[in-house]
Amino acid sequence: MLFENATYYTTKGLAKGNLTVKDGRVYLSGEYSSSDGPKTDAKELLIVPGFVDVHVHLREPGFFYKESIATGTECGARGGYTDLCSMPNLNPVPDSVEHLRRQTEIIDADARINVHPYGALTVGEKGEELSDIEGLSDKVIAFSDDGKGVQNSEIMREAMLRVRRCGKIIAAHCEDETLLDGGYIHKGRYAEEHGHRGISSESEWKMIERDVALAGETGVKYHVCHVSTAESVEIIRRAKASGVDVTCETAPHYLTLCEDDLREEGRFKMNPPLRSARDRDALIAALADGTVDMIATDHAPHSDEEKARGLKDSLMGVIGLESSFAVLYTELVLPGKISLERLIEAMSTAPAMRFGIPGGDIFDGAPANLAVIDLSREWTVKGAESASKGNSTPFEGKRVRGKVIMTLVNGDTVWKK
Repeated sequence: MLFENATYYTTKGLAKGNLTVKDGRVYLSGEYSSSDGPKTDAKELLIVPGFVDVHVHLREPGFFYKESIATGTECGARGGYTDLCSMPNLNPVPDSVEHLRRQTEIIDADARINVHPYGALTVGEKGEELSDIEGLSDKVIAFSDDGKGVQNSEIMREAMLRVRRCGKIIAAHCEDETLLDGGYIHKGRYAEEHGHRGISSESEWKMIERDVALAGETGVKYHVCHVSTAESVEIIRRAKASGVDVTCETAPHYLTLCEDDLREEGRFKMNPPLRSARDRDALIAALADGTVDMIATDHAPHSDEEKARGLKDSLMGVIGLESSFAVLYTELVLPGKISLERLIEAMSTAPAMRFGIPGGDIFDGAPANLAVIDLSREWTVKGAESASKGNSTPFEGKRVRGKVIMTLVNGDTVWKK
């Protein structure tokens, strides 16, 4: 297919011209621009390398009622994602080759887009015994116990040594359980005024502080999941400056919402929680200057019943794949807080490069993993209209700009609006 007069993203900046997709590849040179396939006048459209989300909960196997590989990857396709990295809090936990096979068989049968499974760092994600790291190494994108922080520093140190020898990444959920104090939202103004138990910022940044020291000692490639506090950002900034091989992600809700936006509804409950306005602003600044490397949705669907128990008793987790680009374009790019190029880099180039996933750029001969976006199209976020089995989004009812109208994986159209 031929996209005429398209604006497209490259790592060198935005470019304009004809873009042809043929035999699963992108061609920008003139000899391919007279393709006999379908033609699209793309002068009002933006074409970007498919988004890469390194932090997604697809829930299968084990929790099919929350999400499935089929529904989760459909969400991804609708949101412009061509690659999702599936977190390991599943049943069975992928802590061995045999347990991982249960997941990969479903991926092979049902995935609409590329899915890269994580291997669990410890057996059963219990933080007590290391998983079969060596056996899993060539079959997983990275290692994580996401949903739980590895509490024992000696176990984490040994994990880092073994993962480093395999040349893989540890993606860490950083949470010191001794500092949680039964909290379930941010320990701040809203919690105090409404009688809620709070989760301190220290519970996150103290473990990041521990882990970056261990990463510096062991030389492992280390990645911090869903950063939410200003202190975490500063620790990571200093670690990078000192030569630690560390990257980090944050999520759309931490960049655009804070405790001031909380309501007594389960759709505002996730882990880590929405922090203060100061934390949100620090994350935006860190995204702009590159300290926060990438954006991941932490798409974590639950059933309607599990999210209907109010702010205190609902389970933690929200959906986000279909709305992520539009929310961030509306809230960060249009007001001038970051550039469009930086947003695309954070959603595509940076995660692809860090995790070794093909993509993240458009050039002659590149794999045709693409998202086509109408930046002028306005729409309203409605959880009930999502392809996900979960409907709970903190952006419910939000009016946004920027709609993914087509997603291609290896040249095949997996979503078209």
